[in-house]
Amino acid sequence: MNVKEYLKQAYRLDQRINSKIEQIASLNELATKCTSTITGMPHNPSPTTSKMADAVDKIIDLQNEINRDIDRLVDLKRDMVRIIKAVDNTECQTLLELRYLCFKTWEQIAVDMGYTTRNIHMLHKKALESVSAPETLH
Repeated sequence: MNVKEYLKQAYRLDQRINSKIEQIASLNELATKCTSTITGMPHNPSPTTSKMADAVDKIIDLQNEINRDIDRLVDLKRDMVRIIKAVDNTECQTLLELRYLCFKTWEQIAVDMGYTTRNIHMLHKKALESVSAPETLH
């Protein structure tokens, strides 16, 4: 894994967290749609779980996964901040923070920093070259 791939991990983990949050919203919607059907027919004596109970179980599992992912994301970002702060050039630090910690697009970074996107890409290359590889990459 190179430095760029290492720094991109936070964005991917953030995307997975957001995806799981969307799944929870969908499961919540499904759980609230569940209705019971009342008929005069006899019931099956074998115990079955309801759709609502299944949805609630899945929601709880996803919430636990999200909490673990958030813990990993916080730890990863803490390491990334330490690595970025070790870069001597403050412009490079700012670019790396905006891209890999704030997840901004190149265009947003260019506007925020007052550069063209071409200059941002050149500065990004310089910034990556000045990053000391984290221990996890060795």
